[in-house]
Amino acid sequence: MTVHFIGAGPGAPDLLTLRGRDLIARCPVCLYAGSLVPAAVLAHAPADARIVDTAPLSLEEIVAEFRAAHAAGQDVARLHSGDLSVYSALGEQVRALKDLAIPYTITPGVPAFAAAAAALGRELTLPEVSQTLVITRTSGRASAMPAGETLEVLGASGATLAIHLSIHVIDEVVARLTPLYGADCPAAVVYRASWPDERVLRGTLADIAQQVAVNPIERTALILVGKTLGTEDFRASALYDAGYQRRYRGRKM
Repeated sequence: MTVHFIGAGPGAPDLLTLRGRDLIARCPVCLYAGSLVPAAVLAHAPADARIVDTAPLSLEEIVAEFRAAHAAGQDVARLHSGDLSVYSALGEQVRALKDLAIPYTITPGVPAFAAAAAALGRELTLPEVSQTLVITRTSGRASAMPAGETLEVLGASGATLAIHLSIHVIDEVVARLTPLYGADCPAAVVYRASWPDERVLRGTLADIAQQVAVNPIERTALILVGKTLGTEDFRASALYDAGYQRRYRGRKM
């Protein structure tokens, strides 16, 4: 018996990985975060699978489901939205499984920031503009931010920022970042990236909060800030420069 943690992707059912799909199809138990994982993904589960929406459950109740499946010798597909490496509550579940000596695997998924970048039609790293993407959030009810990971500290680098779980405090985000990036810095908000009701707001730090106020968004949105979101004035990468010699591009004879 194994618990298979699966990143179910940002929302569109066809952004589920093939590995994730195949694991779901062979697990007699499926636990999923119902508020964020689309029902269409569950269509891959066996017809007689036990399907459990974990949205209303506590950690202890979820672990109880793992224990029951383990006792019955049944594999579990544990679905989380996006990718499991960030903001997934994977850590505490894995810790519990280790304590119980229950084996597990982790299958990555398409992260929300990647789907948001696709919706914007932008690369988040551009030569000599920004080569760093910072994935972060602001303090909330679930947990406070560590002292060294404030927006002021992270924004001082000028890197592209992907700010999760913070749409409800976008005014605060703008106020804290404007002194670092400037009011004219490109900014965007992507709501439910890749879902049928996806919404994209584009602007600058000067006006993005007002756009959100006019087009209310309360949750499930990503804030992106950085020069890569708006500039076309950047040097092309040397990767495909005709004069750039590298091991996979032999000299023409």
